[in-house]
Amino acid sequence: MTVDTWAADLATPFEVDRLLEVRISGMKKMPGLNIDTGIDKKTCHTPVRINKLGLEGDWHDSTFHGGPDKAILGYCSSHYSNWKALYPERADRFVPGGFGENLVTSHMNERNVCIGDVIAFGPEVQLQVSLPRQPCFKLNHRFSLKNFAPVTYQTSRTGWYYRVVREGAVQAGDEIRLVERKWPQWTIERIQEYLHRDKDNLAMNRQIAEIDVLGEECRGQFRNRVAKALRKKTPKKEDSWADYKVIQRKTETSRVVSLALQCINPDPEAELPLLGAHARLKLPNGLVRTYSVVSSGDSIMQMKDTFELGIALEENSRGGSRHLHESAKVGDTIQVSRITSDIPPASSASNHVFIAGGIGITAFLALMRAMLSINWSCELHYAVRSADDVPFAERLATFKENVVLYNKSQGQRMDIHNIIKAMPWNSHVYACGPTRMMEAVKSAVDDCGIAPDEVHYEAFAADVSGDPFEAEIANRGGKILKVGESESLLEVLRREYPDIASSCEVGNCGTCKISVRRGRIDHRGAALLLEEKDSAMLACVSRGIGRVVIEV
Repeated sequence: MTVDTWAADLATPFEVDRLLEVRISGMKKMPGLNIDTGIDKKTCHTPVRINKLGLEGDWHDSTFHGGPDKAILGYCSSHYSNWKALYPERADRFVPGGFGENLVTSHMNERNVCIGDVIAFGPEVQLQVSLPRQPCFKLNHRFSLKNFAPVTYQTSRTGWYYRVVREGAVQAGDEIRLVERKWPQWTIERIQEYLHRDKDNLAMNRQIAEIDVLGEECRGQFRNRVAKALRKKTPKKEDSWADYKVIQRKTETSRVVSLALQCINPDPEAELPLLGAHARLKLPNGLVRTYSVVSSGDSIMQMKDTFELGIALEENSRGGSRHLHESAKVGDTIQVSRITSDIPPASSASNHVFIAGGIGITAFLALMRAMLSINWSCELHYAVRSADDVPFAERLATFKENVVLYNKSQGQRMDIHNIIKAMPWNSHVYACGPTRMMEAVKSAVDDCGIAPDEVHYEAFAADVSGDPFEAEIANRGGKILKVGESESLLEVLRREYPDIASSCEVGNCGTCKISVRRGRIDHRGAALLLEEKDSAMLACVSRGIGRVVIEV
């Protein structure tokens, strides 16, 4: 599906059009979700006044819509016939107003409307085109089509926003006239080409970042891309270490301690990715361990270049968690090699279901907090041993009705199969907990026919031990490395090649995936698809059998 499927007359220049409908709405719950939306807009049959923030009487989720740059949404009604042809099973929903637009037109569209256009609506109102709409999961839910939102921007049929230049009243039937066009080369469609399809074109990103009338939400994305590209010109060594100071220590439960760490000499251009992130630590006792980042919560975590860990004391600790529990104190210095995020929020999902046990909650606290802050639909099912065994309890309390707690000491049991079976349509699952819990999630997901790309597994521990094996490195002169029974292939590779990439180091993310040319693999972890297992392995957890031939 490409933009070339548009009707030819839609590409003809726009100078005059007619306002077909004016639509406004209040806020209401989306069907099947506990979130409010203003997408269901109704036709106005009398004149409606427009002020600097949009149509009077119109409401919307201010997290994503509204404000001076996004005061009013326009959409071309001619797109609806095309959507009906593409999705005949949803034809009854593809009618004017379906995209939540305020102003319905027939000829103005993403090919002939340009950023910065000043347009008169009737005798009073003047609006300026500010930026393309960037659709979210609410379009998927409205039309009951999974991953529909990306199709709209890949084909540039999203609609666009206006800012208000001159206030007044509008009504259906008003003439629409192009008053001023200063950026004729930057149609909505062309902006979307570089916003969504050709993202790495530095020259174009630079040009667009200089368009002063482009709405800040969109313009900021292009500025950030330019800055990121410039930083990449001076790549850093993968395994460089930075010194962090322990600035806070807190006993969360009898088994869990939290540590806040702040960088001593921060890179002013670096940003800490704190959603679903992992930090790799080199401890004073020489051990290297990776832990989930809990991230922001209380006031100390608002400090720049600071992150927080929650560490459970493992029963069979090899020295990592035991050292942090027994020896780490405020003022100590701990080296950190990098902080990476491995849980991409499923932005096309209508609902997000988190299943966690024990210390597994640390993987999801920051992510869930961020989702709720932008009014996404979330629910957390959390299993603990007792009421005294809940780390970060104060933070969990802020989630209130979004949390179901299962207290083992009171005989409460999490029925994972029923949770998965009862999920709302278009839900995404995130699971982190002990092995037994993770296996139960995998079994329930299979039984309920949930697609693999609708589930994220985030194990907090991994068994890397097994029979010794040898790894022949085909693209390093056939060098042979011996992997002992209690060490991982990643550990052995890193002794020879320090820049080997990794992140979670428990088989969640796939960062350490390497090619396998020959040999049998004992696959572990959740990051490989079934079709990848014939030609790849996860160096952090998977093991060879006998001798394997790999590439790094």
